[in-house]
Amino acid sequence: MSGKNNGYLVSSNLEKVLKAGHFAVTGELGPPQGADPEVIREKAALLKGYVDAVNITDNQTAIVRMSSIGAGTLVLQEGLEPIIQMTCRDRNRLAIQADLLGAHALGMRNLLCLTGDHQIFGNHPTAKNVYDMDSLQMVHMLTEMRDKAVFQCGDEVKGSTAGFLLGSAAAPFADPIDFRPLRLAKKVKAGSNFIQTQLVYDVKEFAKYMEKVRELGVHKETFILAGVGPLKSPGMAKYMKNNVPGILVPDEVIERMTEAGKEWKGKKAADLSPEEKKARSKAWQTEGIQVCIDLIKDIKKIDGVAGVHIMAIEWEEAVKPIVEGAGLYPRPEVN
Repeated sequence: MSGKNNGYLVSSNLEKVLKAGHFAVTGELGPPQGADPEVIREKAALLKGYVDAVNITDNQTAIVRMSSIGAGTLVLQEGLEPIIQMTCRDRNRLAIQADLLGAHALGMRNLLCLTGDHQIFGNHPTAKNVYDMDSLQMVHMLTEMRDKAVFQCGDEVKGSTAGFLLGSAAAPFADPIDFRPLRLAKKVKAGSNFIQTQLVYDVKEFAKYMEKVRELGVHKETFILAGVGPLKSPGMAKYMKNNVPGILVPDEVIERMTEAGKEWKGKKAADLSPEEKKARSKAWQTEGIQVCIDLIKDIKKIDGVAGVHIMAIEWEEAVKPIVEGAGLYPRPEVN
């Protein structure tokens, strides 16, 4: 992972934190389904100082939202470092390269390359997708652009090129599970400088995954950030366990969430007063935050894990108590 700039590839805050050996913390910020910049500014204010950088999602779940580059520019103005996401779903290689030249000119230095959720799951199911290339090919293309100043076609970039700390996503528990560490190795070989995984609730199974990753030596070639996220209710935990592919939710996690609301056990929501509903929700959320804190503490013990990626979209208020509770505050200052 050598590069220019005194050993740095792009000298982003995230890169400096990782290379200095600190346990990194990244967050996630979902742009609005509108053009109000204050939505971004308010979310950024909740995250500033508690994460080293924040993912700006790119039409997440295939639903139209403010662009990741536009929202990332606003985040940068608020003093928070963005990790812009870009999917292969919506752009061909010309648009990807053009947009990223613009993003770099605006000051962005971190990028997460994604294939993207299929448009059939979003609010424009009949839209034409692009998928001109997959995320591995995108990473390779942008590595060449950064390190060799050439476009994917082989032409030289005229003047300054776009240099990003390049990231990819990993799904440790997606089928076929045995292939996941090899898939990760392919992404790293393509040029991924950091990895953010899907949500981890089963630390024992994640530890097994990381054991295989270490056997391949991949943990020495990239920085792996384990995905974590606070649960809001037992129902949310059960839904992910039963309906979301690639996420393992142990029964003990569901039991913890259920136990947190034991005072209202057996009561239907329709039978609860507004005050009782609010109290029950608060109890669940408090426990969900504590579950996340405990997961981070356990994940931190796993060799080869360089940090955590906290996914609390539309619940940015939860990031502060999670980071503080996990002993990860204050965040390191690096030069």
